[in-house]
Amino acid sequence: MIEPKEQYQKRKTYYARRMENLTQTINRLSNIRLATFLAGSGLAIFFYLNRTTSLGISMVTLTVLAFAILVVRHQTLKRRQSYIRLIYENYDHALKRLAGEWKSFSDLGKDFKDPAHPYSDDLDLFGLGSLFQWINTAKTFRGRETLKEWLSEPPIEIDVILKKQAAIKEISKNLAWRQRLLADASMTQSALSSPAAIIEWAKTFDSSYLRVRVRIIARALPIITILFLLLYLMTSRISFWYPLIGVVVQSLILLMGKQRGKVLNAVYSNRESLKTYETMLDRFEKRSFQSEYLKSLKKGLRDRDGQSASEQIRKLARLADLIANRNNAIFLIINILTLWDIQCMIALESWKEKSGRSLGQWINAIAELEALSSLSIIHFEHPDWGFPEIRSEDSGIIAVKLGHPLLKASVCNDVSIEKHSGILLITGSNMSGKSTLLRTVGINLVLAYTGAPVYAQSFSCSRLQIYTCMRVSDNLGENISSFYAELLRIKQIVSATKTDKRIFFLLDEIFKGTNSQDRHAGAKVLIRQLSKVGAIGMVSTHDLELGELERESERKIRNYHFREYYTNDQIQFDYKLRAGISTTRNAMYLIKMAGIDIDETYS
Repeated sequence: MIEPKEQYQKRKTYYARRMENLTQTINRLSNIRLATFLAGSGLAIFFYLNRTTSLGISMVTLTVLAFAILVVRHQTLKRRQSYIRLIYENYDHALKRLAGEWKSFSDLGKDFKDPAHPYSDDLDLFGLGSLFQWINTAKTFRGRETLKEWLSEPPIEIDVILKKQAAIKEISKNLAWRQRLLADASMTQSALSSPAAIIEWAKTFDSSYLRVRVRIIARALPIITILFLLLYLMTSRISFWYPLIGVVVQSLILLMGKQRGKVLNAVYSNRESLKTYETMLDRFEKRSFQSEYLKSLKKGLRDRDGQSASEQIRKLARLADLIANRNNAIFLIINILTLWDIQCMIALESWKEKSGRSLGQWINAIAELEALSSLSIIHFEHPDWGFPEIRSEDSGIIAVKLGHPLLKASVCNDVSIEKHSGILLITGSNMSGKSTLLRTVGINLVLAYTGAPVYAQSFSCSRLQIYTCMRVSDNLGENISSFYAELLRIKQIVSATKTDKRIFFLLDEIFKGTNSQDRHAGAKVLIRQLSKVGAIGMVSTHDLELGELERESERKIRNYHFREYYTNDQIQFDYKLRAGISTTRNAMYLIKMAGIDIDETYS
């Protein structure tokens, strides 16, 4: 089996050669175009000076025709070069991700950060160094949103998760196809704009433009007006009042529709996005898939008459092109003479009547495809990571050799959080790995619910609602202290346990904003309450006295710890999870490392 890095490098080299060849071809074509212009112009002048007018005109015609063909060919090659460059950059991007340089990627998903979300901030789902920054390849507005929704709003249905797993496995094998799909989406930046307006426009249907009477008038009036105008110009038998009356009537008709301009401009402003959607849908439609999820997505890519989504969006994109230059002075004359706006509205309403209600579904299919493609990167680049088993029964989480997917050299641990022993109390010294372990379990659980593989040898879990209280800070704008903010997060968790949801919580150093006595008492009461209502989760703490809860709870709460050791007077950590309460401390050692003198009594 060829390693992912080798595949990426091989394909990157191939596209580098193609770019180089295209550049040489384009340069040669530019020289030929210049030579054609100079030679044609020179010969035309020569024939003109020698009074061979017919040959001169013929040469000018041939030169213009040849030059136009060369310009079209040049533009075609430039577009192909841009497309090849995008694919090349995709492979370069992939190599950087494998090398651990993904934190330089520009799309952080910062617009999706939400401090009020039950877990996204604490688990680094969005922002710098986030899961989104690591895997996202979605370029369309809805594609990014869909990936965000899958990460922050996981599905409850096991069947959906399993279908996504199969789709991710299948799509991960189609590397070249995925990279071309990504290049299709990257050909225009306008694809990143929200399609909400045009989707809403497509749903609203104005049947007045499709009435037989309106169609007849819209077709007949311009023909009559133009006919009178031509007769007036060519003969003296027709008074100028006939074409003038036709122009006035048609101008009044155009002035009657106040909202027409907004509609036409709204469609025109989305023309580049529509072309992108068309290209992506066409690529999706031409590919055969076996997984049920992908086949279901493809099945919806038809209108009511069975025509493909790509063909219908191609028609809409062509109509958008016909709306161009509406504010141009020359177009104003054409618009009046032909009732161009009315013709466009008739064509658009006809399109909407047939396919309008499906547009949102088609765009969402592209979005889901992009989200699946992003998640498939994990399986392609880490084939040794396992797909989780999602259990229907209330079994908790059991993981073997579980690591953090965002850490380049993550230490793996076995973790078991089951219903009969549902809370793990993690103690240990500073920097020993307590918080990282909590995030490791949480972020892998998020991946499991998206259908993606997780960083584990094996991983099984039941359906759980995730809640965290880890990174809590002051909110000066709302005059909220960090302690009060922490209380609000804990209140959210406690409230969730009173519903029929199955709760999984992660608590990191709870009640750290108060004195040690209250912190200990408050933490003890909270952990007991969470255990009593059947919630499962993990709590990290420096409070070793909380270890008593294991005995008091008859091991429904279990103690685990991390430890440190010293080599050559340097502190070291192995980040291995062990049973029991921590027996080591390092705070004073770290304080001394900071240059603070400590009395020997305390060292």
